[in-house]
Amino acid sequence: MSTNAYVHKLLPGSPGSPLLFTFHGTGGDENQFPGLARELLPQATIVSPRGDVSEHGAARFFRRTGEGVYDMVDLARATAKMAGFVRAHVEAAKPSAVFGLGYSNGANILASIIFAEPALFDRSVLMHPLIPFEPAVKGSLAGKHVLVTAGRRDPICPPDLTSRLVAHLRKDGADAALDWHEGGHEIRENEIGASRGFLAARAGAQG
Repeated sequence: MSTNAYVHKLLPGSPGSPLLFTFHGTGGDENQFPGLARELLPQATIVSPRGDVSEHGAARFFRRTGEGVYDMVDLARATAKMAGFVRAHVEAAKPSAVFGLGYSNGANILASIIFAEPALFDRSVLMHPLIPFEPAVKGSLAGKHVLVTAGRRDPICPPDLTSRLVAHLRKDGADAALDWHEGGHEIRENEIGASRGFLAARAGAQG
């Protein structure tokens, strides 16, 4: 897979720094999160791909037939393609660690990659993920760290499915943490603060 398999933005970081991939929500693009990623982890090299699926003009990473109803064939396609894109960048950059941060649809594609290829990411932040199916992890998540952030009144991502996802991650060996806020689908300051500490903890250990 090529490093150019997706339209993307790349912000170079310090030599040997972590590689941080960001994945936008529905209707976002490669410009949605690089600024936040730079604030969270200033030394990192940041790669931000744009989803290759259009839903009435809104970019997404995989198709769906309704809210919370995924085209599982297209999700498998997108997962394999994005995993190859990530691997290509990792091979080119040879980073000290590989991190991922995704919001909403971006969190869902990141979670799907974690299930399919647990070795790819050292730490992942899943902001408001919605995984309405039973995850099947191909291997073990032992030694991997995942932070899930969510709103207790999120109309798109029901809290019970969020809690179920975290339970699955833990069952498969991940060190999974959950950070709530009292709102809905929006990203709030506590999530940003939790993500900063979560990513910086490993980055500091690397160097």
